[in-house]
Amino acid sequence: MTAEPLPSDDAEQARFFADAFGRLQQQVGRVIVGQEAVLEELMLAVAARGHAILVGVPGLAKTLMVSSFARALELEFRRIQFTPDLMPADITGAEVLHQDPASGERSFRFSPGPIFGNVILADEINRTPPKTQAALLEAMQERQVTAGGRRYPLPDPFFVLATQNPIEQEGTFPLPEAALDRFLFLIRVEYPSAGEEAEILRRTTGAEEPAIEPVLDAGQLLRLQQLVRSVPAADSVLEFAVALARASRPDDPTAPSFVRQWVTWGAGPRAAQGLILAAKARALLHGACHVAADDVRAVAPAVLRHRILLNFAAEAEGVGPDDVVARLLEGVEANRTTLDGERAAGIGS
Repeated sequence: MTAEPLPSDDAEQARFFADAFGRLQQQVGRVIVGQEAVLEELMLAVAARGHAILVGVPGLAKTLMVSSFARALELEFRRIQFTPDLMPADITGAEVLHQDPASGERSFRFSPGPIFGNVILADEINRTPPKTQAALLEAMQERQVTAGGRRYPLPDPFFVLATQNPIEQEGTFPLPEAALDRFLFLIRVEYPSAGEEAEILRRTTGAEEPAIEPVLDAGQLLRLQQLVRSVPAADSVLEFAVALARASRPDDPTAPSFVRQWVTWGAGPRAAQGLILAAKARALLHGACHVAADDVRAVAPAVLRHRILLNFAAEAEGVGPDDVVARLLEGVEANRTTLDGERAAGIGS
């Protein structure tokens, strides 16, 4: 596959980016019915060089979506089925004793594990003990594996797409908040509509099997990821992202009363970084060459919902993280509008 040169004009770059990911979405759509919002969030996470968790009940094609996504990207795909007996070396690799057949000399050599791929599907990541989870999370953060005192870099691009089943929690090992914070997005996969479900039956119960053609290779994806970083964001957009993250912290002076009532821990600085990076990717995906506040608002639920820890009062009232994020968006937007009006009128200057 021949790599196309990136256009020099900002508007052309945005169109180039949107076209590339549009072709990617079209290919995955040959296999996956509906789930456009889920697929868009998946593409945004990858474009921003982030990792993502897909949460949904069994049978919603989470695994198929990730594998189809990897095939359309022409990247090396590895699936790791997480189980209670999985050990860290089972995913990272280990030093093994090797004997030279000619000389008979023995030495230890590193045997890479399945983590050495481009797209890693961590299936049911909460089914394995914390020690193994930690090994995966270290690879996610450092993009390398350490074994026998030596460091082994992981392929680039590299991203982990994990899945979780929100039911049947007995015998699982939920990821702690510090681990969840390593994921850029938590993507909710919902049931399909009646029409989509009928189309699923048509496609999956017939004799024909749709084929996916690769539309992006590793080099092209890396250049598109670099393009995301070059998208400009105005100070007002940066301030909006910071205000959202800070307002989610119950001990912050800007936190509204419902945050102090329902939230134990709020989003940290990594959340604000994620908001801006994901918003930059969304701007390009929709053909824009700069970030707007609407882009931040659109990615806020996926970036913040797993970074806000609710207390028992929220659970008792049936309040979820998405409810808190929705109210935060309303409150922070209202505060920005009021502040902008005061600045325009010269109040407080």
